[in-house]
Amino acid sequence: MSDLLLLGDLILDVPDPDHWLGGIAPLTRAAGLVIGHLEVPHTTSTEELAGDVPAPGADPAHLATLARAGIGAVSLAGNHMMDCGATGLADTMAGLTAQGIAHAGAGPDLASARAPALLDWAGRRVALLSYNCVGPELCWAGSARPGCAYVAVRAEDGGPSRPQARLRVIDPDSLAAMQDDIAAARARADIVIVALHKGITHRVAELAPYERPIAQAAIDAGADAVAGHHAHIARGIELYRGKPIFHGLGNGCVVTHALTPAQDHPARAEWAARRKVLFGFEPLPDYPLAPFHPDARYGLIGRLRIAADGAVVAGLIPLWFEPPGRPTPAGPRAAAVVDYLARIGRDAGLPPRTFTPDDAAGWAIG
Repeated sequence: MSDLLLLGDLILDVPDPDHWLGGIAPLTRAAGLVIGHLEVPHTTSTEELAGDVPAPGADPAHLATLARAGIGAVSLAGNHMMDCGATGLADTMAGLTAQGIAHAGAGPDLASARAPALLDWAGRRVALLSYNCVGPELCWAGSARPGCAYVAVRAEDGGPSRPQARLRVIDPDSLAAMQDDIAAARARADIVIVALHKGITHRVAELAPYERPIAQAAIDAGADAVAGHHAHIARGIELYRGKPIFHGLGNGCVVTHALTPAQDHPARAEWAARRKVLFGFEPLPDYPLAPFHPDARYGLIGRLRIAADGAVVAGLIPLWFEPPGRPTPAGPRAAAVVDYLARIGRDAGLPPRTFTPDDAAGWAIG
C-alpha cells in the first residue's frame, strides 16, 4: 500500500544529518510520497533578517539528507524561511531543486510563493500549497518582493502580525486569496494538501481562535488534508467534512543549537531563556538539541491512504523522540502517544477522536 506521509518541522543544522533522520528514514523511504516542512533556510549567507529572532542558516549540503530519506516535497511558508534574506531563500530553493525535492510556499514574488507544487502519488496528481499564518510580516512576499505566501491574521494589540503576538482576526482578503489558490489547484490535481504554519508556539493543547476557521476554510475550498506546524509540539487532530486537519504535526526532526541559552548570539540566547517564562515550561536536560516542552517527545507522522472507493483516508504513525532529539517509531510507546493525542484534542475543544492500530506501525483515525 502506497502511503502519503506528512512530516512536521525539519531543522537539521548540526553535523551528521543522516543519523538524525535515520530513525524514521525506513518509514519515509518506503512511502509513496513524503511531504515535510522546511523550517529554516539552507545557505552559507550570514545575512540576518531585522525585526525577529533569526534562526541560523543550515548547511546546504544537508538538503541531500532529505532526498536520501525519501522526502519528495517541502512546504516553505514559515516564520524563519526569510531569516537569511533573499539570498538565503534563493540558495534554499536552488538546493532543493538540485536534489529533486519539490517545494511550495515561498518564492521571488507573491505569485510564485502562492503557486502549487505538483507531485505524483499512487497514480494521482497531488498539489501542495503552503501559507504562513503567524508572520512576521516582513517575511511575506509582495508583488516584486521575495518571501512567503501567507494568510494574514491581525494581532490583538494592533501591531504587526508576528509569532510573539496574540493573533486573533483573519484578514478576509488573504483568506479569500488562499481559497482561490486551492480552487485553482483543485482543477489541476486529484488531491490537494494545504500546509499552514499556524498556532501558538510551545503550547500543548491551546488552539488560537483563528486556527480552526482557517483550516476549515481550506477544506471548504477543496483541500483534502491540512498539515499544521509551528508549535514544535504535536497537537489535536480534527476530521472536518470527513477530511483530516492535523492541527500540529510537531517536530518532524529538529536538532539545533539555536535554542540553547548558552550561546554567542545575544538575541537567540535571550529568546531561549525568555520563552521558558512566556510559555511555562522547562526543557528536559537530556534534550539539548531539541529543548522544547517535555511533551514534545510525543510525536506523529500524518498518513494518507487511498481507500477502495477512491476516498482519501487519514491515519498516523506514532513517533517517540529519543534524547537528545532523534525521532524514531514509537514502538511500545505507541499507545501512550495516541492517548496523548486524544487528550490534547479534547483539551483543545476538538470533537473526540478514536485511534486504532491498523498495521505494524500505523493507526487509523476515527
